[in-house]
Amino acid sequence: MSPEMIGIIGIIGLLVLFILRIPVSVSLIIVGTVGLGWIRDWDSALVQLGTTPFSTASSYSLSVIPLFILMGMFLSYSGFGNDLYRAVDAWIGHIKGGLAITTIGTSAMFSAISGSVNATTATMAKIALPEMKKYRYDDGLSTSCVAAGGTLGILIPPSVILVLYGILTMEPIGKLLIAGLVPGLLQMFLFMIVIYFMVLRNPSLAPVTEKKPFKEKIVSLNSIWPFLFLFALSVGGIYFGFFTPTEAGGIGAFGAFLLAVVTRRLSWKDFLNSLNETTRLTAMIFFILIGADIFSKFLALSKIPVVITKFVSELALPSTIILICILIVYFFLGMFLEGIAIYVLTLPVVYPLITMLGYDGIWFGVVMIFVMNMGLLTPPLGLSVYIISGIVKDVPIQRIFKGVTPMLLTIILCLALIVIFPEIVTFLPDLMR
Repeated sequence: MSPEMIGIIGIIGLLVLFILRIPVSVSLIIVGTVGLGWIRDWDSALVQLGTTPFSTASSYSLSVIPLFILMGMFLSYSGFGNDLYRAVDAWIGHIKGGLAITTIGTSAMFSAISGSVNATTATMAKIALPEMKKYRYDDGLSTSCVAAGGTLGILIPPSVILVLYGILTMEPIGKLLIAGLVPGLLQMFLFMIVIYFMVLRNPSLAPVTEKKPFKEKIVSLNSIWPFLFLFALSVGGIYFGFFTPTEAGGIGAFGAFLLAVVTRRLSWKDFLNSLNETTRLTAMIFFILIGADIFSKFLALSKIPVVITKFVSELALPSTIILICILIVYFFLGMFLEGIAIYVLTLPVVYPLITMLGYDGIWFGVVMIFVMNMGLLTPPLGLSVYIISGIVKDVPIQRIFKGVTPMLLTIILCLALIVIFPEIVTFLPDLMR
């Protein structure tokens, strides 16, 4: 049997394991090891199985992942998220759809520290949904803005997913993190505009709340400075070349710890919970990367990436049409597979194709984030929607999926803008030292 045929069988087998709900990491390791043994020999496959875990986990570039996660956990467990929400609400809560817009803005600022969809969505659901329910906001609007705001967690730096993309493609991680900033802010403002016009059209969605006194607004700014300080310290340090992404993660995590301790907001129990959550999430990501490394070696031996790249290069189609087809495939994959699984399954094939077509690798990393965010809001997977549904028991999941439709269309609009104007993504990375 040819290596290409073995590769196709391996990909089908991997999809079957995903459908059977076998963990992504375990599926990748099984298929990659069996495939290597089938194409080459079993001794080589077992050697890879024995050496890859250490070579992957000991990589210096991967140490940025637990540090950024730890920074977000310290701030989450110390309750800074509640203060941030109240501060943003003091300034914009009184306008039409103010609490929903506040949720989007707070999610963006919290994302700038947490770098995680799950952490941002769960935190904002616990903070914002009770407030919007108290002011009789429509359930569809309130849950949809929390779900949409959570998607900013993997776009605005520091983004763990963009770090993974950089590791899998060898693109510079510092530039990737900076590349998500402007698209993330653009997405945030588009969400806010859509919410405003939805409420303007149908005022019953969101009753207007009273305007806060100016003095209260000024006092509320005391709750924002920790986020601005840590963001400027970590992301600003990367942008201006003061330190590497790993050093930025270490400084950010230590800074978050100091803030939580000095303000006496981190109990011993919260400290242990922060370490526990960081360890669990880091272990899951590292396990997936180990499996991805083994699986990518199998795909390389199968020659499938080379065959597909050669086939596409010989097609008499404009590169834009090929890109649109790739994005459509990614959209449908996102409806059934988790984002990291899509990365490790497709990047060994798609990334060489994208660069062969002349597209910028950093730009494509941000494009993939937008497509993944669509999957977070669409059934049957819709991870962000399921997180909210697990927290809010009295809102049917069908209502939440229906409510996120305008947000999904907004993501598509923003994706179209960065495809038409790639400078939205690339101009900040191009200015870096």
